[in-house]
Amino acid sequence: MLNTLKTLVLSSVIAIPTITLADNRPETKGPNGETPTPVAGLELSDADIAKVAEGGHTAALVWHEQYAWSNAVANGAKDEFARMGIEVIAETNASFDPARQKADVETVMANNPSIIVSLPIDPPTAANVYGIARDAGVKLVFIDNAVQGFTHGEDYVSVVSADLFQIGNKAAHTLAAAMGEEGTVGYMFHDADFPVTNQRDNAFKWTIENEYPNMEIVIESGMADPANAEDIARAMLSRNPDLGGIYTPWAEPALGVLSVLRQQGNTDTKVITIDLNEPVALDMLNGGNTAGIIADEAYSIGVYAARSAAASLLGRSVEPFLVVDALAIGTDNVVEGWNQSMNVDPPQTVVDAAQ
Repeated sequence: MLNTLKTLVLSSVIAIPTITLADNRPETKGPNGETPTPVAGLELSDADIAKVAEGGHTAALVWHEQYAWSNAVANGAKDEFARMGIEVIAETNASFDPARQKADVETVMANNPSIIVSLPIDPPTAANVYGIARDAGVKLVFIDNAVQGFTHGEDYVSVVSADLFQIGNKAAHTLAAAMGEEGTVGYMFHDADFPVTNQRDNAFKWTIENEYPNMEIVIESGMADPANAEDIARAMLSRNPDLGGIYTPWAEPALGVLSVLRQQGNTDTKVITIDLNEPVALDMLNGGNTAGIIADEAYSIGVYAARSAAASLLGRSVEPFLVVDALAIGTDNVVEGWNQSMNVDPPQTVVDAAQ
């Protein structure tokens, strides 16, 4: 979902979910330090659904940006709302502009929605974005980020996201397997205050350092703009030409790393990344440097965001931080994994390459 973060330049300080240590092991925490609750625990009975359907409720989807990941989340929400008889009356795209997101909320409020599902772009200033909806009694369900200053159960229903430690942890295990559990690693982390990537990156690093004694992270390089990934990869490899693997925080910078490896004729260094992407998947399937791809269950995030809102309409409390599972996708399960994550078939090029 993060291939557009190159456009996110915020002057304010975002409240980062802290990674606490239990026996030195990081744990996923929500935007306000909440313990994650698996989404599977949130269920509605047939009677619940019938009661919701009788209410004539409506919903609006106010997105930070629309692309493959957010479209999968949106599809999950739309399908679940339809199942419960809730009409989606608006869907907006802020193109990662907080001011535009504020205008989008104001626009959809003209239609008096019962529910808004949204990913807040800038949590510290987002109270000004969503305050009008909160004050009107709209059920607010957030994806990934909470709004700074909002109180769970009073101002918003829940935050739905992924198990971020699990994502980074699986990335480490997948890379380690491809490297025979030994060798040197380059660690390209997202050098910005953004909770999703920060926790995933730290989980990867912790897993390598604590569970693979014959592997060593020999170089760490922060990346704020994916456009700089190629330069970072060249610098990593110039200092450590025998790197066994490189971690990249999502698919767009991974493409830059893969480009450098191809230019250098390097077929040995393995690359691990996060979030589904057609060119990265094709590199993996065609015997390139990509060791695997880690993805979350994006469609399910949307399903449970919608279900959270419906539960709140029924007067039920919802846990503050709901999480879906992470998937390790390799050459043997790319089609199935793509479907599980996005609830759609992968591009035909990927299907053909997987056969």
